[in-house]
Amino acid sequence: MTFLERPGEPAIHYVDHGGDGPPAVLVHGITESGASWDPIVERLAGSNRVVTLDLRGHGRSGTADRYDLEVMAGDVVAVLQALDLLGAANLVGHSLGGAVVSAVGAAAPVASVVNVDQSLQLGGFKAQLAEIEGPLKDSASFPAVMEQMFEQLAGPLLSADERSRIGAVRRADQDVVLGIWALLFDMSADEVDQVVAQALGGYGGRDVPYLTVFGVDPGPGYTEWLAGSIAGAEVEVWADHGHYPHLVDPDRFVQVVRAFWG
Repeated sequence: MTFLERPGEPAIHYVDHGGDGPPAVLVHGITESGASWDPIVERLAGSNRVVTLDLRGHGRSGTADRYDLEVMAGDVVAVLQALDLLGAANLVGHSLGGAVVSAVGAAAPVASVVNVDQSLQLGGFKAQLAEIEGPLKDSASFPAVMEQMFEQLAGPLLSADERSRIGAVRRADQDVVLGIWALLFDMSADEVDQVVAQALGGYGGRDVPYLTVFGVDPGPGYTEWLAGSIAGAEVEVWADHGHYPHLVDPDRFVQVVRAFWG
C-alpha cells in the first residue's frame, strides 16, 4: 500500500500498477474505491502505466472535514505531483470521479480527460436529490436509501457478478456523502450553475482533449452545452448501459479510450 501524506490533510491511498506507455489515472465514483476499476486496469496494463487512487473518505484513504470538489481535485493533483505525472496523465473518472477529473483538467496541466456518466449540469441532479434529502440526512434510513439508489443506477445490463463486486468495495459513510453533496443541498440551482461555470472556466483558451461516455442519456442539448464550456469536447451515449457503461462492456470502453488517446 502507498499513501500520500501531507500536513493537515488526510492520507490518500493510491496504487501505481506500473506498466509502460502513457499514464492513465483512474478516479472512482461516490462511496467506491480505486478497486472498482479492476476490470479496466487489467485491460489497460499492457499498453499504459495505470494509477488508481481512493478519494478522501473512500476506500483506504483518510477522512477529513471537507469533501467539496475543490479539495478532492487538489488531492488528485497532489498525487500527480508526487508521481511526476503533471502534464502527462490521461485522467479517467466515473460519476463523482468524473466531476473531480473535470475540475482537475480545468486547473492543472493534463494530457486528457475522460468523464464516465457524470453530467456537469448539476442543477438537474440537485432536483433529484431534493426528493430524498430528508431520508439521506436520517442515519436510520440512509443505508437503505443509498442501496436503492445504486440499484437503480446500475441499469439492466450490469451483470450480477459486477453488481456484487462493486457492492463489496463500497464504503457508504453518511458524513462523507453529505459532505460531497452539501453544495447541492445548500445552494440554489442558479448558484450551483454558477459554481460549475466558474470551475469549467479554466478550460478557456486551452486545448484539453475531453470525452464523456454516458450510459444514461444526459438529455437534449447537453452535447452543445458541454462544447460551449469545453472546446472540442466529445460525447458518446451508450443506450441502456446504465451508470456503469465501462463495466458493462469493459472491452469496448478500453478500445474507445485508447482511440481517444491515440
